[in-house]
Amino acid sequence: MKLNEIKDNDGARKSRLRIGRGIGSGKGKTGGRGQKGQKSRSGVSINGFEGGQMPLHMRLPKRGFNNPFGTDYAEVNLGMIQKFIDNKSLDAKGTIDHATLKAAGLARGGKDGVRLLAKGELTAKITIAVAGASKAAVAAVEKAGGKVEILAAGGERRPKGEKKAVPSKPAREKKAANRAKNKD
Repeated sequence: MKLNEIKDNDGARKSRLRIGRGIGSGKGKTGGRGQKGQKSRSGVSINGFEGGQMPLHMRLPKRGFNNPFGTDYAEVNLGMIQKFIDNKSLDAKGTIDHATLKAAGLARGGKDGVRLLAKGELTAKITIAVAGASKAAVAAVEKAGGKVEILAAGGERRPKGEKKAVPSKPAREKKAANRAKNKD
């Protein structure tokens, strides 16, 4: 056998059937689509339509909801930080923040910042600036001689006991006068 004699086995590569190329091909005229009707036309998409029967996506129950006030943290474990420091992917000397962790490939996503968790062991002395950290993680970093800086949250929320700002007396009187005027 020579290089120029190498070829596929018979039937290993089958060429695509070109439909709609004359009646002699066996797939001419209607091209295997049958005659007339919605499915014989082009540009028709009836995915999920079950002939009037309630479709599967409507038979299944809805579940859960999207919390508009939910927070999205990139969760980072201490063990992974230590692993990246050992591999020289992270520098333990400077302050480690969200941008540093993202550049190293440790923090994915997390539009509200990074939350530090205590899984794994930390031996390096680090200074880390994060949006949140578990008590165990803070204790572990401080035990290793490091420091955790908790950054202020982006959206300032009103403390629980504090009430909404009440409009001034002239504004209330004006509102009452408008209501009375509109009633008449």
